Amino acid sequence: MTTWLEATVAAQTRWTPRLLSLRVAPPGGASVVRFEAGQFGKLALDIGGERVARPYSFVNAPGTSPLEFFYAIVDAGPLSPRLAMLDRGDKVLLAPSAAGFLVLSEVPEAQTLWMIATGTGVGPFLSILRTDPPWKRYRRVVLVYAARHASELAYCGALDALAQARAELRVVRITSRDEGGVLRGRIPALIADGSLEAAAGCGLSADSSQVMLCGNPEMVKDAIAILAIRGMKKHRRRNPGQITVENYW
Repeated sequence: MTTWLEATVAAQTRWTPRLLSLRVAPPGGASVVRFEAGQFGKLALDIGGERVARPYSFVNAPGTSPLEFFYAIVDAGPLSPRLAMLDRGDKVLLAPSAAGFLVLSEVPEAQTLWMIATGTGVGPFLSILRTDPPWKRYRRVVLVYAARHASELAYCGALDALAQARAELRVVRITSRDEGGVLRGRIPALIADGSLEAAAGCGLSADSSQVMLCGNPEMVKDAIAILAIRGMKKHRRRNPGQITVENYW
C-alpha cells in the first residue's frame, strides 16, 4: 500500500490552454523522493471519495526541489483537469517512490545519444539533460522534440540555455501542422528521408547510436519500424540493442 506524502504546490505554469507544468514542494525537501533522471512518480488527489492517482515523469534533476511535472489536460481524465485547477499553496498527494526504465543506466555506450520525444514526452529527457551522465558517456547528444504546433513546444528557454552551455548538444524542434520548428513533418518520415540527420548534423546508425523514444505510441511504433530497417532493435539487458522506449500515454 502506497504511503502518500502531502506536497505543497509551489507554482503552476500554463504553456498553452492544455499544457502545464506543476511544481510541488514535498515535505522534508527533495531528498524525500528518490528517483533516477528519466523516471516517473505518481501524483494523486481525493476526488468524490476516491483517491485518483496517475504517473507523471519528473522534469527536474534528482536531488533538486521543487519537483516538476509536465502534463497535458485530458478532458475525460479524472485527474489532469483537477491538477490544472491547483494554485500556489494548494496540496497534492505525492508517492515517495519512483519507477520506469527510461534511464541512462539502462542505455549502452555509443558515440551519439538520440533522445526523441513528442509532446509531454520531453519531460524525462529534460531531467536527464540536467544531470552529468549524458556529457560523460556520449560524444554527441541530440534532442528531437516534436509537437503539432510551435506554440506547444514548451521549455524553449531552458533548452536554448542547455544548448549554449553544452557544445555537444543539438536540439531539433519539429512541428507537424504549422511552421516554427527546425523541421516540419512526422518523426518517422523525417528519419526515413534523412532530414532529421541533416538537421542534427550527425548520423543515426546501429553502429554509432543509441536511441531513446518517449511520447505518442504511434510515433514510437513507427519510429521503431523505420529504425529496424537500419538494423536497430529494442535494447534488453539479455539481448542488447540500440532502442530504449517508453510509451507515454
